[in-house]
This record gives sequence, structure tokens and C-alpha cells, in this order.
Amino acid sequence: MCNQSIIGRSLQAAFIFLLSLVGSFALAQTPGSEQALTQTAGDARLKWGPCPPFLPKGCGIAVLHGDPAKKNLDVFFKVPAKSTIPLHWHTSAERMVLVAGVLHVTYDGQKSAILRPGTYAYGPAKRPHKGYCASTVPCILFIAFESPLDAVPVESQSK
Repeated sequence: MCNQSIIGRSLQAAFIFLLSLVGSFALAQTPGSEQALTQTAGDARLKWGPCPPFLPKGCGIAVLHGDPAKKNLDVFFKVPAKSTIPLHWHTSAERMVLVAGVLHVTYDGQKSAILRPGTYAYGPAKRPHKGYCASTVPCILFIAFESPLDAVPVESQSK
């Protein structure tokens, strides 16, 4: 009898433990007020805004998620075909995936990388870099910024 009682209490404790885990999981899965979304670079609903003046004419930025003045921002960044992105840096690290075009990117102190659609790239915070859209179509990058959006041009050393 004593063994059945111990086994019964152990099973009951295990059952209660499992219920608490399921309850915790259910609470974690409760939908919040934020809406899920999906967008493509060609979406007509995207609102393309201007880039800083030092970037190529025809450049555009579309905010996908977040606020450019706050942390954790996702954008599409578009530059015209055959255009040069001058040397600059960002306060934030950048996590990027090329969506369209062929983009050559060079970070100070590193070899140039050629990004093709689907290529992931990481850029450290405050590391100067430049680019060239080598394709005949505009280059479009998805970029996730950790800090508020900025782009600081690096003045040319030659005069």
C-alpha cells in the first residue's frame, strides 16, 4: 500500500509539473497586440523615403518594421544600378540580406565581398564601408539595425 501511495503521489506531482509547463507554453503563445506582417521589395504599399544627401541620387529607404529613431529597425535600402555608395559608417551593427541586384561591399581593413540575392552580410558598428551596385537593376538590401538609424559619411582624405 505504501509503495502505491508513493507512486501515486509521484505521478500526481509529475502530472502537475507537466500541466504547469503546458500552461507556461500557452501563455508564451498568447497573441499580443502587435500584428505579424510580410512584405516584398516590389510591394506597391511600401513607402520609399529619401536617403541622406551624400548617398546616390535615386536611393531610397523603406521602413518595414520599427521606428528609425529607436532600437531594432528593419528596412529595405535601394540604390540605383551602377551607382556607388560612398564610404560611411553607422552607430549600429547591421545585419543584411541582399534581395536584388549584385552589390560589392568593402569594409575598412577587409577584402571586398560580392553579394548576390540571398547573401547574408554582417557589418560591425562604426566600421567604415562602401559599396557599388554592379548590376543593371537596382540593388535592394534588407537591413536590420540594432540602434537608431544613422549614416555618417567619411570625408575623403584627398583634396
